[in-house]
Amino acid sequence: MTDLKLDSFDLKHSFVGIDQSKIKIDDTTLRDGEQTAGVVFSNHEKIRIAQLLDQVGVAQIEAGIPAMGGDEKAVIKEIASLGLRASVLGWNRAVIRDIQHSIDCGVDAVAISIATSDIHIEHKLKKDRQWVIGSVIEGVKFAKEHGLYVSVNAEDGSRADFNFMVEFGLAAKEAGADRIRFCDTIGVLDPFQTFRIIKDFREAVGLEIEMHTHNDFGMATANALAGIKAGATWVNTTVNGLGERAGNAALEEVVMAMKYLGHIELGFRTEMFRELSEYVARASARTIPIWKAIVGTNVFAHESGIHADGIIKNPLTYEVFSPEEVGLTRQLVIGKHSGSASIVAKFKEFGIELDQESSQKILAEVRKVSVELKRSLFEKELVYIYQDYLRRHGKEIDPSCG
Repeated sequence: MTDLKLDSFDLKHSFVGIDQSKIKIDDTTLRDGEQTAGVVFSNHEKIRIAQLLDQVGVAQIEAGIPAMGGDEKAVIKEIASLGLRASVLGWNRAVIRDIQHSIDCGVDAVAISIATSDIHIEHKLKKDRQWVIGSVIEGVKFAKEHGLYVSVNAEDGSRADFNFMVEFGLAAKEAGADRIRFCDTIGVLDPFQTFRIIKDFREAVGLEIEMHTHNDFGMATANALAGIKAGATWVNTTVNGLGERAGNAALEEVVMAMKYLGHIELGFRTEMFRELSEYVARASARTIPIWKAIVGTNVFAHESGIHADGIIKNPLTYEVFSPEEVGLTRQLVIGKHSGSASIVAKFKEFGIELDQESSQKILAEVRKVSVELKRSLFEKELVYIYQDYLRRHGKEIDPSCG
């Protein structure tokens, strides 16, 4: 029988040949994230989120839609004036007056977005393909004349005719665009399709590509990584995966997956991820599910006896990275599925040394109470169980325990 080792799967070479210095994150929490149904950020919150994104290491911040005017335009202008290390980008339709609003805000980059799939062109825009290309060329030239970095967004690119996408991309490139954002607007791609399309598209157009992926089928992060593996150099993310419908690729997931699955180090202050996630969750009136990948509190919570025993002996048995790396702490949860090793370890935290017999009897009671309550137990409840155990066995109760 073959003795399989982790190295035999060659995980460390899964992104071989990629120049990690070229991989960048453009975060759209303040634009696509706020377009989540029912979410509104106050101006103060938008400024604070921008500052946090800058601190964690985002290369570009998509600050919002200047053409909305009013508070939106005012806060984008303020963000652009903060002196952040990150580039500040304004989102626009392929309309000159939209781009002028971005210029008014003092941003250094613009996204010029237009539909590329026939279903969008015919039914939403009620135009044709040549009108789309003409609008993009006009918008890009105007933006470049004003010294802006330009991302051309191919909305619904995943459902567009590939030959038209190439024509569209070459036209944007010729007009002076710096990159193309390939948008899987309704999240219909899988990673295998994404890799093939992005590889072919990049080779055909020869322009930097940004991945904008949605999570309608739960594949936003996977598709973003597949795009990077195929040659894309930018990823559009949101904190906590906020975004329209099922959301976008989550910033924290993309960064940590690149680091540990692709061995691409982006230089992020990942220890701030939980803080950032909590702030955005409060600002968006959304809770962070305890099972949320990377920043959910259950990512480092262990109850199962076998798992907890492994963690006690060596955290790497069931954790790929330490909780401190993303601003969390490890939790040893005691309940129905706990084992005696967990009981001994937990009571050590209380300053109580249990022998094998005591740990087994206390474990039996813990499992019984956990089933009755249909949950894991609080520390105070564990202390009560221990005190009851001592009374039943005529032992003196330690006054410090309780």
